[in-house]
Amino acid sequence: MKIREASITDSEQIRKVYLAAFDDSERALVSSLAIDLLSEKSSPNPLHLLAEQSDKVVGHISFSPVVSQNQVIGSILAPLAVNPDYQKRGIGSQLIRKGIEILGNQKAKTIFVYGDPDYYGRFGFQAETAKSFIPPYTLQYPFGWQALALQEGFQDSTSVRIECVHPLNKPELW
Repeated sequence: MKIREASITDSEQIRKVYLAAFDDSERALVSSLAIDLLSEKSSPNPLHLLAEQSDKVVGHISFSPVVSQNQVIGSILAPLAVNPDYQKRGIGSQLIRKGIEILGNQKAKTIFVYGDPDYYGRFGFQAETAKSFIPPYTLQYPFGWQALALQEGFQDSTSVRIECVHPLNKPELW
């Protein structure tokens, strides 16, 4: 398996991964998010990674900048999908680890995620780390709001509201 950065030219293959990986209630929303993020221009640029096997895209992940008070404080991991025919092979884990490695090398401060604590906890994401960062919308499942500090001493004791890139500013995603 090969992991590489994705571009807008990979849109259709990425869309197919999300349409296959998510159920009817979420597939249109999440596949649109993944494609919209590919066109997002921000500073720093979002990081999009693909997992390929035999030249077929089998997984995708995005990390987009998060700001507070006009200062970049990290990235948010969203979305992530692996084609169901390739799940349970560690592909999602490899995408997450590669993203963490790249963002760490870029001196990112923290990575946020809104997802299953049992899954993301394996990579060091914790609710405690995210507790002082208020997401842009009220969370349907507050226990899923987590963060991974990439720099020592980054955790702030005061609560700060974060802002995400435009494609993530949809209440139905939260």
